[in-house]
Amino acid sequence: MNKPVATLLQTEMTRKEFLATLALGMASVMGLSTIIHLLTGKSLGGQLQQKVGYGSSAYGGGKDQ
Repeated sequence: MNKPVATLLQTEMTRKEFLATLALGMASVMGLSTIIHLLTGKSLGGQLQQKVGYGSSAYGGGKDQ
C-alpha cells in the first residue's frame, strides 16, 4: 500500500485532477463508513448517550412520566 500512495504523491496533476482524486478518496471513506454501519448497526462516531433524569426532555419530566 505504501508504494501506490508514494506513487500518487509523486504524480504531477492539475487542480481539476487533484480535486477529482480528493473527491474519490472522500467518497471511498464515506462509503466504507456506510457499509460498516449497515453490517454492524453501529456508527463509527460512537453512540449518543441518552440523558435520563429531571429536565432531560423538552417537558422537564424525564423518562418516568
